Amino acid sequence: MAHIRIRKFNTKETYPEQNLDNDLCQAVVARGTTIFLRGQCPQDLDTAKDIGSHDPVEQTHKVMQNIRQLIEEAGGKMEHLVKVVVYITDVRHREAVYRTMGEYIKGVHPVSTGLVVSALARPNWLVEIDGTAVIPDEAP
Repeated sequence: MAHIRIRKFNTKETYPEQNLDNDLCQAVVARGTTIFLRGQCPQDLDTAKDIGSHDPVEQTHKVMQNIRQLIEEAGGKMEHLVKVVVYITDVRHREAVYRTMGEYIKGVHPVSTGLVVSALARPNWLVEIDGTAVIPDEAP
């Protein structure tokens, strides 16, 4: 059974004043094996080494690549992503972060919450994203 995505929308219509193109929804009904992801930061999953960039786009690419890798290692696909929580340290990075994240969630429509926080675990990190994915139960 595929996940049911309720009230799908794209941020182009929701935030016309911003240059965004994210496929999201208001709710997801999911049944299956749940994957809870730790908040992902711009670092290598194997070494925990920081990518060394202060660019929100580059940091977000690494964060989303980590999310994709972890979901795949758990046996899932990006289409199984049902929820993301985005933490940024500067509201001015919002468009860059969400635009980049949108490249990875095109056609997926997860629910999303965004927060601006004063700091993350390392001073040079601009973005952290945690996620939840659900691998659907097999059809009977």
